[in-house]
Formats: sequence, structure tokens, C-alpha cells
Amino acid sequence: MSVVVRLPSQLRVLVGGAGEVDVEAQTVREAIEAVDAAYPGIASRVLDDRGALRRFVNVFVADEDVRFLDGLDTALAAGQTVSLVPAVAGG
Repeated sequence: MSVVVRLPSQLRVLVGGAGEVDVEAQTVREAIEAVDAAYPGIASRVLDDRGALRRFVNVFVADEDVRFLDGLDTALAAGQTVSLVPAVAGG
């Protein structure tokens, strides 16, 4: 099923400047892997060496943080949007 992955400006350079990429995926992990298959380098910026979500990256599905759902195994419905959002720090 087709879902939309929204990318922050920091990652858009890897996808030719696109803010969104349509991919076929049933879970958040599959969506990230599908974007990475088409545009290598995305997964290494979002996932750590163990394949877990990096601490400084937030992922949202339907405005819900996947860390409070099923993490990278969060199921996706057709047409849903997965948003990759870098954590914001400041002081």
C-alpha cells in the first residue's frame, strides 16, 4: 500500500530536494527502508547501527509519536503520512 514519507530539510538533499516521497510499505520500518532503497543514505541518518530509531529523530504517524505506538513496527494504512522530524534542542 502506498504511504507518504515527509522529510525534513536536512534530508531533502538526499532525495533531490523533495519534501515528500511516496513508497509502498506496511510498517514504519518498511517505509524508511523503501525510501532508503530509492535514495540511499536516508536509513543511516534515521536508524542507528542496530536498526533502532536514533535518539535525535522523531517519527510521527497521523500526528502520533511512534515511540508511544509500536515503534518502527507501527502498522500503516494506505495513504497515511509518516513524518521524519529531527529533535529540536536549544537553550
